[in-house]
Amino acid sequence: MQYQKTNHKYGPNVHLIDTPFLNGILARLCSPETYQPNINQLVEVLYTHLISIAVNNEFEIEKFDQPTRMTEFHRDMTLQGTRISTSQKAVCVNLARAGTYPSHICYNFLHFALAAQNIRQDHIFAARVVDNMQQVTGSQFGGLKIGGGVQDAHVLFPDPMGATGNTIVSSIEYYKNMIEGTAKKFIALHLIVTPEYLRKVLTAHPEVIIYALRLDRGLSTEAALKTPPGTHWDQEKGLNDKDYIVPGGGGFGEIMNNSFV
Repeated sequence: MQYQKTNHKYGPNVHLIDTPFLNGILARLCSPETYQPNINQLVEVLYTHLISIAVNNEFEIEKFDQPTRMTEFHRDMTLQGTRISTSQKAVCVNLARAGTYPSHICYNFLHFALAAQNIRQDHIFAARVVDNMQQVTGSQFGGLKIGGGVQDAHVLFPDPMGATGNTIVSSIEYYKNMIEGTAKKFIALHLIVTPEYLRKVLTAHPEVIIYALRLDRGLSTEAALKTPPGTHWDQEKGLNDKDYIVPGGGGFGEIMNNSFV
């Protein structure tokens, strides 16, 4: 599928979407003046577009030939075209808590493309593990609800912030090592990613396909910022000392759930 994207040197599995409409919506989401319920409304718009791009790009298509309401009057006329192959399998993984609503959006969306019996939503509650300097050292699973195997399934991870990459890496390792079957594809769907995230995930799982609406590398060197992303990957930085994204949008898990109330 053709779409506007940022040129970069991170490799063919990284898709950085760059459209004025989505850029503007994401900027509004990151604004300190944006509150609920507008936050979830913006997230729904963003993820509806993002999952559409990913499905059109990564899922198989098939030809179809079907009657319309006018076929009764013009019997030799049917509608012919292409669509997403309805027999494919998909698993949408809720990485609670920031990923809960995005996963629900993507899970609902998939029902418009695939047969309902081929779609499942799994749930993983993962939390950052930090050291005494508040730097992220890994992730810890507090609970899981996984419905079955993943043989030949597209396994999607709709998680707004791709910051350190620890949660995605651990989640994919779990599916590879603990869940029956071999997934057809692992696809990560993010609103924002960092260079550190991309390095971490692609080093651990080079086959993972990553879609994101924005790359944040605000703490990179001047030389890196003057070149296409990935040119000076070793000089690129998007995380502060507490592993929050800069410029970012704050902790989306807290913001989406009004944790400060």
